Amino acid sequence: MQVSARTDYALRAMLAVADAPGRVTAAALARAQQMPPAFLQGILVDLRRAGLLHGQRGGEGGYALTRPAADITVGDVVRAVNGSLTTVRGLPTETAAYPPAAAGLREVWLAVHDRIADIVDRTTLADLLRPAPPPGRDRGPAGAAGTHPRGRPPRGAASPTG
Repeated sequence: MQVSARTDYALRAMLAVADAPGRVTAAALARAQQMPPAFLQGILVDLRRAGLLHGQRGGEGGYALTRPAADITVGDVVRAVNGSLTTVRGLPTETAAYPPAAAGLREVWLAVHDRIADIVDRTTLADLLRPAPPPGRDRGPAGAAGTHPRGRPPRGAASPTG
């Protein structure tokens, strides 16, 4: 899976806004996240149009989330700036079509899309602001008890019951 700079910047901007105590200006976001300001402006427009951000002009202006970080998923943000979670040859995965010899590829791409959707639609901005890994991802070595920090056994480990 390829994550575009646009998607990465959109998620970083949303996380910075979610983590801020008040409104955040586009200039402050660009500076803090080391993003090109003009590129970020276009992303912020898309996030506003998708109903994820509210922008206010003026001296007390800036951007704020339209709902709590726990109610905005990574998938919401990706769709706001990309339109689709995954693509095949630049088109939404659901529209992929192949000649008979390669017809099985469509099912592979749809399965990949479903797995990605499962993860990004379960992972909220609030999840990413916490130190624990997002659902479906083990980060680093197992804890002292031989489990993942969220209590799951590490991949490939024998289950405690047998």
